[in-house]
Amino acid sequence: MSTDSQSNASAAELEALDNGFMGHPKPLSPLFFTEMWERFSYYSIRPLLVLFMVATVGSGGFGFDESTASAIYGIFAGSLYLAAVPGGWLADNWLGQERALWWGSIIIALGHLCIALSAMFGMVLFFVGLMFIVIGSGLFKTCITVMVGALYPESDNRRDAGFTLFYMGINIGALLAALIVGVFREKGMWHAGFGVGGLGMLASLLIYRFSARKTLNRYARAKNITADWEHANDRFTNIGRWVLGIAAILVVLIVLISTGLMPFNPILVAEYMTYTIAAVVLLYFAVMFMSSRLSSSDKKRLLVCLLLIIGSTLFWSSFDQQPTSFNLFADRYTDLEVMGFHIPSIWFQSLNPLFILLLAPIISILWVKLGAKGLEPNSMVKFALGMLLAAAGFGLMIMASKSILVAPGALASPLWLVGSLFLLTLGELALSPVGMSSMTRLAPEGMQGQIMGLFFASIAMGNLVAAFFGSHVTADKIEGLPDLFSIMTMFLVVTALILLALSKPMSNMIKNSSNIRM
Repeated sequence: MSTDSQSNASAAELEALDNGFMGHPKPLSPLFFTEMWERFSYYSIRPLLVLFMVATVGSGGFGFDESTASAIYGIFAGSLYLAAVPGGWLADNWLGQERALWWGSIIIALGHLCIALSAMFGMVLFFVGLMFIVIGSGLFKTCITVMVGALYPESDNRRDAGFTLFYMGINIGALLAALIVGVFREKGMWHAGFGVGGLGMLASLLIYRFSARKTLNRYARAKNITADWEHANDRFTNIGRWVLGIAAILVVLIVLISTGLMPFNPILVAEYMTYTIAAVVLLYFAVMFMSSRLSSSDKKRLLVCLLLIIGSTLFWSSFDQQPTSFNLFADRYTDLEVMGFHIPSIWFQSLNPLFILLLAPIISILWVKLGAKGLEPNSMVKFALGMLLAAAGFGLMIMASKSILVAPGALASPLWLVGSLFLLTLGELALSPVGMSSMTRLAPEGMQGQIMGLFFASIAMGNLVAAFFGSHVTADKIEGLPDLFSIMTMFLVVTALILLALSKPMSNMIKNSSNIRM
């Protein structure tokens, strides 16, 4: 073969790797499916949790009241995203992104096994399974997001569009999970519904092991880039001992709580978790702003990250009403008989991922075309747009809840929930993938996992606040729903206006201090 032919073959291979998945780097494809099945495992649990815990013992549930069940869900979902902070730190400083993702996957699979076996061995094993899923997800979530971000140079206009496509994988998993577990729930087969998620996690493990790793390494060699996901830095020592110590403390806490020696009030724990997370996030940024290790440019980028994280928290506190107040509203106050067919209430949870699958390609193409013309709005403007769309969705829920109060005993039309979830989905597409993309782009070198973890911590706070509000959806509190939804609408609108006001000065500050585009 001639030298020219070798050069052409190399160029052809590079082109195939760089544009091999819908115009995006080829490794995005196996990462897409790895994330899809991991999210299937999570979303097979999420819509069942509150309904399972409030179901009577006779029907297979725990018989908890709505406030307790919502608080426990908030602790689980909040802890899951909060775990991304230490998970990202361990990936950066101890395991490396690749090993952290692998071990996180295995721990999540063990969690699903515990939940499935809890039907025979009792409630304690059920909550131990949830704890394993929290720990494993903390390792998994930041790593796969950092890997996706590593596929795009900082100046690549495809980055936001790539994360939007990646986001589609999340929502295919969520859609399939809601449809499948909805059927199990209608038949009262709670633990079978929970166990389905374990199969999704197994699929995720296999796809990553036999496809994603190989494609990522081939891409790194062809592009002549350092595969940062394979290595951790050497900044700290004896991390393994600390991890073992923390694991031992968790075991002791499980024993104390399960034996009743340590009281556990879920509502109080959820409340203090919210305060603690907020304090830790603010303290982290305060320490970073005072650090001499970071340049002035790094600190300016971190300031934008902080503003986006605050906006993300407020958005998710409204958006994550879906598994709590929206779920209970659908189950108790919505007319589920449509043209002689009974709709499982959990199926409303599939609308959000279904809308994302329909809309994400359109939004992805829109960002690329606007970027090519120099008209793409910056991250803060996209965040503000997402909040205004979510506020419109809650406006519909205000009218839906009022329609019930006007005619006591009546049920709301399912179209209220459909319309609200459509607007919330548009808001999510304008905010969430853009947020992940912005964190990977703006995070200083060597801090990508930590900053991504802090972004997920904002989702943790949002889940906890959402669970608190969700506990108000009970038969004796239905009169307060219009006011509840009105307050959330107001917070979203006010925050959106603040972000719009700050977007231009923040964008100019970043451009003047570096070559990075917000």
